Amino acid sequence: MAGIWLDVLDEIARTCNTHGRGDLLQTVRQKRAQLLDPKLRVLVVGEPNQGKSQLINAIINAPACPVGDGRTTVLPTVVQHAEAASAAVVQAPPVSGRPTGAAGAPAATLVERTPLALDQIAAGVSGTLGRRPGGGPAYVEIGLPRALLAAGLVLVDTPGTDQVAALGGAAEVAASTRADAVLLVSDSTRELSVAELDMLLHVTRSQPNVVVVQSKTDLVADWRAVAERNRQHLADAGVAAPLIPVSATLRLRAATTDDRGLNAESGFPALIARLQRDLTGKADHLARASVQAVARTVVEQLAAPLRAELATQEAEEQSGPISRLHAAQREVDELRRCSTRWQNTLADEMADLLSDIEYDLRDRTRQILRAVDEAFDAADPLVAWDTFAEWLERSLVEAAEANHEWLIQRCDWIARRVAANFNRYGYDVLPPWSMTMPADLGDRLPDLERPRIDKFTTGQKLFTGMKGSYGGMLMFGLATTLAGMPMINPVSVGIGALFGGKSIRDEGKQLLRRRQATVKTAIQRHVDEFFVRMVRDCRDATRQVQRMLRDHFTGLTEELQEAIVQSFRSAKQEADTDVAVREQRQREIRLKMTRLAALYEQSQQLTGARSTPVLLEPRA
Repeated sequence: MAGIWLDVLDEIARTCNTHGRGDLLQTVRQKRAQLLDPKLRVLVVGEPNQGKSQLINAIINAPACPVGDGRTTVLPTVVQHAEAASAAVVQAPPVSGRPTGAAGAPAATLVERTPLALDQIAAGVSGTLGRRPGGGPAYVEIGLPRALLAAGLVLVDTPGTDQVAALGGAAEVAASTRADAVLLVSDSTRELSVAELDMLLHVTRSQPNVVVVQSKTDLVADWRAVAERNRQHLADAGVAAPLIPVSATLRLRAATTDDRGLNAESGFPALIARLQRDLTGKADHLARASVQAVARTVVEQLAAPLRAELATQEAEEQSGPISRLHAAQREVDELRRCSTRWQNTLADEMADLLSDIEYDLRDRTRQILRAVDEAFDAADPLVAWDTFAEWLERSLVEAAEANHEWLIQRCDWIARRVAANFNRYGYDVLPPWSMTMPADLGDRLPDLERPRIDKFTTGQKLFTGMKGSYGGMLMFGLATTLAGMPMINPVSVGIGALFGGKSIRDEGKQLLRRRQATVKTAIQRHVDEFFVRMVRDCRDATRQVQRMLRDHFTGLTEELQEAIVQSFRSAKQEADTDVAVREQRQREIRLKMTRLAALYEQSQQLTGARSTPVLLEPRA
């Protein structure tokens, strides 16, 4: 069964060698060795704390990968079959110290293996044990006697994507060169993030066998709704990857109690069936799809320079050297106008973004302040302060997160808006990064200090009551003396008591209004400080994004300018080139393009496809 696709893959290798592309040839050779290996190497990737290690444990029903207690996977962990349980740290020598073979090709790598006790696996995975300083890349190898592993399944647990990104996109490289399948793990507590979708887009370019595993369904009651939204996100992003919801907890519990119903509820039968199908179909269906992906990549990279050269040759033949010079000059002018357009677009959009973000944050803080005024028009700060302070902090955090989320969306939109200026050049120019929500956003908020609030003490009430009662008693006592009564009499004493009570009530109301005004002023100052700090952070983030976009598109413009200027110089230097030589070169290019098209069509027939790559379409 391997004969057909293996012949196509060998033909691809010969084509790479003919075109002098040693880098592509090395990639094809690695893919050939991988596809001939009967083992199915499955790469498990995803963001931290999504349950990758526990997923592997649940697949093989064994605690192979360390989980819990805040453990972090630093080294990749390879779980494969062994007659007895074993573990070791495998480390290659430094890259600069590796021996090389003929033509600079890497020779056989002499790796170092440091055995680990089973209770030391966690330390090995965290990179604190068995790893030699100054050595090359390392990974932890775990062997277990499991039937699923004995059938040829190899599971690779990888560090979180934040660490992988710091290593220069190692996940994508591994997916395209050494992995037979990729499982991206994302838990059910949230929908797929922008970073996860971007990673899926990158991986599926070179790896046709990708599955999205939605873990931890036991923690979320409406995980089915989350799964449905995730499937919609995958469809909107153009990612043709199935989504399988699972629960490792239910799977492990079912294995302990031998509960088939619980095991079916865990979702793992579908996932394991998928892996077993890939394992049994590696030498046929999976290999055919992989060869098809390799053919697409190789043919596109080999055809692109040929097509560009052919277009140049045809332009020379149809228009002549002078017209080619004029066309090159027009390209230079157009690139100059494009450079002006994208710079103006970036500057205008960033200015609008700063204004909109500041207005949005101001509007949210005004709503909070209106709620504060309404609350403390009636409430007493002495009673309601603690409850209110908690509400205020929560409201400010929600306002900051909503504002920053809008900032992220606008920055992504601006990047696409600027990139649209380069559409005429025919390839993807978006920067290879995406803005994310800061994890410490809540910690950046200023601390809310409790304002000094005056209390109406018993002594103050007594003193106020005495002042009020004294005036009332004196006034009515003088009036009753005219009637022949003594100054201090029951009437004057009663009236004085009434005046004293009224004075206490009036003073209490005045103190309450002062407390309310004091709290409102303090909250106003706190919200203003929050606004200033958040606006400063947003401005800083916006400036960083603007600089990154500016640097990215400036570099892109310089690359285009260099290519166009080089084309201009070539047109000027080759204006007197012999027509016969040019026609001969055109025939050679067309012949190579025809062979590439035939090779691509042959690879597509492996899976029944009948499409022709865009880069190979004949020009009018």
